Amino acid sequence: MSIDGLNDAAIRHILSHTERVAVVGASNKPDRASYRVTEFLVTHGFAVTPINPGIAGQSLHGSMVAASLAEAEPLEMVDIFRAADQVGPVVAEAIRLGAQVIWMQLGVINHEAAAQACAAGLVVVMDRCPVIEWSRLGMSA
Repeated sequence: MSIDGLNDAAIRHILSHTERVAVVGASNKPDRASYRVTEFLVTHGFAVTPINPGIAGQSLHGSMVAASLAEAEPLEMVDIFRAADQVGPVVAEAIRLGAQVIWMQLGVINHEAAAQACAAGLVVVMDRCPVIEWSRLGMSA
């Protein structure tokens, strides 16, 4: 079983029923995972708002980069590319803004933030990558 306790059906449901994704920590550097994941999500039909105050106002894969989650409303899923110890405030903001899913990328594990999100009724995916999960589950565009 995975660290987040979600089975394949739950992950498939999230990836096939989510339309809007905010990518926190999106990068404009092609060698970064957040760059490639953002590109994947855009090319697979998700409405993506990259979040990075350092490059806010620029276009990334055809989507305008926002400085904060509040600029990405309405939220469905928040995909987090931050260090585990920086996840708490992102999750708190996502809860406040009405997100439905928190997705913490590979290596991003924060049980306290996950518990807060779950207590608020959000689904939490942790230590996974949507690109890897999409491929592993044999999903099509």
